[in-house]
Amino acid sequence: MSNNKRLLFIALGVLLILSIVYANFTQKSRPQISTNTTLLDSAGVNETQANDPRLTTLAVNLEIPWALVFLPDKNILFTERPGRVRIIDSQGVLNPNPVATIEDVKHFGEGGLLGITIHPNFSNNHFVYFYYTYSSTGNDTLNRVVRFKFENSAFSEKTIIVDKIPGALFHNGGRIKFGPDGFLYITTGDSQNPSLAQNKNSLAGKILRVTSDGNPAPDNPFGNLVFSFGHRNPQGITWEGNTLWETEHGASTLDELNVIEKGKNYGWPVISGNQTRNGMETPVMNSGFDTWAPSGTVFLNGSIFFAGLRGQALFEYNIESKILTSHLKGEIGRIREVVVGPASQRGEPDNLLYITTSNRDGRGAPDATDDKIIRVNPNKL
Repeated sequence: MSNNKRLLFIALGVLLILSIVYANFTQKSRPQISTNTTLLDSAGVNETQANDPRLTTLAVNLEIPWALVFLPDKNILFTERPGRVRIIDSQGVLNPNPVATIEDVKHFGEGGLLGITIHPNFSNNHFVYFYYTYSSTGNDTLNRVVRFKFENSAFSEKTIIVDKIPGALFHNGGRIKFGPDGFLYITTGDSQNPSLAQNKNSLAGKILRVTSDGNPAPDNPFGNLVFSFGHRNPQGITWEGNTLWETEHGASTLDELNVIEKGKNYGWPVISGNQTRNGMETPVMNSGFDTWAPSGTVFLNGSIFFAGLRGQALFEYNIESKILTSHLKGEIGRIREVVVGPASQRGEPDNLLYITTSNRDGRGAPDATDDKIIRVNPNKL
């Protein structure tokens, strides 16, 4: 072989090696998100954390998914803020068509179809609850909680549970969950009227607690629907045993993580951050001059996990160490919801987190596949 040919083969070999090295480098530099969408294995048991990837995309090209809930059959129901209810089956397949569209939803600013939850006895009564924004007359903006029966993939028997919650372009709250006491908890924003948060006869700026039919829980502190007051815009609640934790938006900064107790005043708009005043509660933690813009919140393995919108992260507050850690910072954009998956049929915990992005809400930078629902393995964060 001539020297020229030998040099040519050597040059081609070097180029091949460099291309392989470059490909490996660029692949490692991107966030690795699996597209394996299977929720359950053939035995109906959730995949183990040991084998589950760090991130797994379950659904793409959604429009502002706000809240999700698992049904007993492991199907996922979730809301899209313009008014649609969507479903992902237990094999991870997204139905391309909504299972329902709630026609009187007012998609307006931060308002629209927001929270969703199911009755603790769903297997028998098939009750699903929604929180959404609507207009009563003209430009009036209000929020309400309604109940439907969900059977045979269809919604029926719409019943208004709580009505005429003050609403506005911003600060509509919207999270609904049943607590361990069997009552329905509802977070409401101050509807951009801060004084309402201190008015115990207003439904704005509160955490409400009601029966499954919408009546005041019998031991509510003020004889009405109000459980706690002085809130600005709470969008996340969860329980550690019987302890209620809550996240809420501060005024640009000073977002809050609170432990909520019956009848307590959480200070807005009189105090915020580390400020104190007799008869008012100071947060367990606040964001200081940073911004979390916290939303969905859940308890798992000794930590409170909460979604960050402007913070663009999944935050973890360890209750014992009192240390806050941010995960996925800037990797997937704005995060709206976080829930823990359901236990298997054998009672084994899922211990995986399910989150939604909110990059198409007018404040994010969506990519070609936003918005998404993503499963997160917390052991690999």
